Amino acid sequence: MNLKSTSIYQGVFPILTLCLISSPFALAKEKHQDDPTKIVTKLGFGYNDDLTISGSIGLDPVRMLSMRTSADGDDWRLGGSWLFPVGIVNVNFSRTEYDHGAYKNNYSIGTFIPLSYFGIEPMGWQIFPMAGYAYNDGEFAVEQHNEIQSGDYVLMSNSSHSGYLGAFALKPLTDTWSILAFGGGALGSDNYSSYWGGGGLSYKINEHQSFNFYGVISEDDFGHNEKVGFSYTYEFN
Repeated sequence: MNLKSTSIYQGVFPILTLCLISSPFALAKEKHQDDPTKIVTKLGFGYNDDLTISGSIGLDPVRMLSMRTSADGDDWRLGGSWLFPVGIVNVNFSRTEYDHGAYKNNYSIGTFIPLSYFGIEPMGWQIFPMAGYAYNDGEFAVEQHNEIQSGDYVLMSNSSHSGYLGAFALKPLTDTWSILAFGGGALGSDNYSSYWGGGGLSYKINEHQSFNFYGVISEDDFGHNEKVGFSYTYEFN
């Protein structure tokens, strides 16, 4: 974000941060380990056709930096989060690679809002609607067909602006087991469209450690992804 007045920014930022830190929402009771509005320092490892490494650093009660990468570095994400009294704002930069050399760079800003803040938890489900803006650029693969041969692919450049809507939900079954579910879609310029969805189970070992088992499917103009995997996470105090 470009700031036209550094002096104004330096004056407002400490005041806003102090207000957020002292807000009742920031000091709320302990959240579920998979709550997308949780500010936490953690380190995780997983596998979904490739080894993944993820983690986050809580800078204070309302700000957090996060990252995720595959072991080969082909897929990665860097982000930052800012917790507000109602919901959290996330800024992310990511890269995803697809078959035949296709790839997508994504720049997004969005939010999760917990419906439990308004006293809405149908049948024990904690639901977090999501919405935001994204810019994508990259190359998608187009299969070439002719009388002599087929199966060759040509990469075509593409870029788009889009808005997305979706939701993440979790439901504790016991003190240790929870169900996870999520889904959403996006529409944008140049007829861009995408969708994603998935679900899984979360197991809390203790106050610091947890396991997730999940499946996810996604598709957009750049390619298609289907993954099944698991992850282990350790939360620091």
